[in-house]
Parts: sequence; structure tokens; C-alpha cells
Amino acid sequence: MTVPEVSHLLLTSPVFLAVPSVAEFAQAARVMGGLTLLCALVTLVGFGWRWGIRFRLVGITGFMAVLTGGLFALGLTPVTRTVLPNASRYTTVYDGGGTQAVIAVSGHLTPEQLTATLQQAANDLFSYGRLATGDAVLTVRARTLLHPEPGVTEPLYLGQVRRSLRQRQDPGMVVELDSQALARLERASPDSEKN
Repeated sequence: MTVPEVSHLLLTSPVFLAVPSVAEFAQAARVMGGLTLLCALVTLVGFGWRWGIRFRLVGITGFMAVLTGGLFALGLTPVTRTVLPNASRYTTVYDGGGTQAVIAVSGHLTPEQLTATLQQAANDLFSYGRLATGDAVLTVRARTLLHPEPGVTEPLYLGQVRRSLRQRQDPGMVVELDSQALARLERASPDSEKN
């Protein structure tokens, strides 16, 4: 093959990089932990025999311990996120790290797409580290922008989803759509845009 053919092949063929699973990260952490212990043992022997590289071995052992800790952490939670079918793109416009968040969606969504997008955002924004008090419920609201007349922009809230912050897979996730806002959006001019 010539160089142009190879470059064309590389540019047009999809490249699939597999993200390791949680179990693979856990196994890698175990292997790396064993290698770290072995390196620590060599470091102790180096100090006992007063090798000239003993301080370098301390640095190498410390670095291997950091890598082991990172692999262990990646073995605790999934790296990939689940993408819900029918969910549309959204932008997070407010998230203070607490129990409230707001996303911006396109003004051209069906109720089914809006429901899926709200559920997707609730899954994506879930974190055990959110500052929550009381019942620990995350509320994500969806809004779009209307332009009723030139130079005037009005936010329109289309719905919200409420989910628990105590469990990652929340079977009791509640999606509420504002039917009046959806009807107003349909009556509005087609220049409502995502923002």
C-alpha cells in the first residue's frame, strides 16, 4: 500500500478504543499492587545494602503506589456512562453541586425526547458527593429560550426530573413535564433555539 492509501484508510475507518471494565481495572490494581510491594521490597534491600540508587527506588515505589491507587479507584465505579435511547443533546447551564441543576434543551423536542433527555441528565449529573440535606433528592429542570419579539429572550421551563442521591440506579425517578409550556412552545415561532 502507498502512503496516501494508508492515510486514507486511517482517516476513513473507525477506530474503536475499548474502555476496560470495572473488573479489569480491579484486576490491574491487584497486579500493580503486587508489583508495588515487590518494588518496595527491593527498595528495602537497597537501603540495607546501601545501594547508590536506593533513593531513586523510593521515588519509583511511590509512583507505583500512586498508579495502584488510581487503578483501584477506577475499579470502584464505571468509567462509561449509559446513553438512553431517544435522549437529545443538552447543556448544563446551572449546577452548584447541590440538589438543583438546570439544563438547556432544543426547542424542537417531542415529549418523549424531553423525558429521555431529563432522565439522561439526571443519570449524568448523579454524584454521591453532592451537598444534600434532608431527603437527598436531585432536581434537574429543563429549559429552552423563546424569542417572542426581536431583542427579547424569555426562558421557558419545560419540565423536571427528581431522583434520589442515595442510590445510583433509582427506580423511583419522577419526570414531570409542563404541558402548558409545551403547548406554548408549539405555538411559538420556529426560531426557538437551544441555549
